[in-house]
Amino acid sequence: MTGSTPQPGSSASWYEHLKYCDLCPRQCRVNRLAGNTGFCHSGKDAQISSVGPHFGEEPPLVGLKGSGTIFFNRCNLGCIFCQNATISHQSGQTVQTEYLAEVFLSIQNSGYHNLNLVTPTPHLPAIVHALEIARSRDFNLPVIYNCGGYESSETIKMLRGVIDIYMPDIKSLDADWCSRFLAAPDYPDIALDSLKTMMDQVGNLQLNTSGVAVRGLLVRHLVMPFQENDTRAVLDAVYKICGPEAYVNVMDQYRPCFQAFRHHGLSRPINRSEWMNAVEHAEKLNLTRGLESKKPYVFNMK
Repeated sequence: MTGSTPQPGSSASWYEHLKYCDLCPRQCRVNRLAGNTGFCHSGKDAQISSVGPHFGEEPPLVGLKGSGTIFFNRCNLGCIFCQNATISHQSGQTVQTEYLAEVFLSIQNSGYHNLNLVTPTPHLPAIVHALEIARSRDFNLPVIYNCGGYESSETIKMLRGVIDIYMPDIKSLDADWCSRFLAAPDYPDIALDSLKTMMDQVGNLQLNTSGVAVRGLLVRHLVMPFQENDTRAVLDAVYKICGPEAYVNVMDQYRPCFQAFRHHGLSRPINRSEWMNAVEHAEKLNLTRGLESKKPYVFNMK
């Protein structure tokens, strides 16, 4: 890079991080500008798998018009049960920032409620640059950071004013489990630290008069087989950090995918008892904002 020193928070300063990539907790320190790659195998430019409306997200994100969703390729986690393995572990369409900005603007012109960036972490310099371009052309949708929870707090701090809604999936607080199945033994501490930073930055989820999210934190947790104590620990931690106003989606859709069938602890879907115990613990903590959309399914199962 040439010229004056990039200003903190500018897209130029983000690209500086690719010289010794430290965007995520893995701190690979490879020079991605020179074509080297680290754990996620990402290069300088963003890779996208698909773009379009998503009606399967949480109701405050979907509203009536859908969530304008971009699935990015590559990921900084190594989940062996990944339901999007063909996206997370393979290359997609490499796009220049000008094109990506046009995609953002097309999502706004299509009338969707928000811009939903799925697994954005490896591609943040390109995303921030594209948002700068799009916002100079009147882009004003809420931007969602849809991630796996394995985020650097320093990176989240740099995203102040860039991201409106954070949506981390807090997977587990069991370090041994995270080491085996996420390739990230430090995941528990990292996830909670970044969750605190997100909470400090945007607060709990805020909705407009139409019930559509405009800012804040939405937490997901996928209930896993044989991990009832872990689920309770995750919910307790979220309550401690975010309080009873937290929007927590306790998800029941785990199915064995990718390499999960090779491991006894992941080789079956969750059962009714595991799901209901998770729901009951969320209710006990008064973490019910994310359960309301599941009525009458949740509350009539007892």
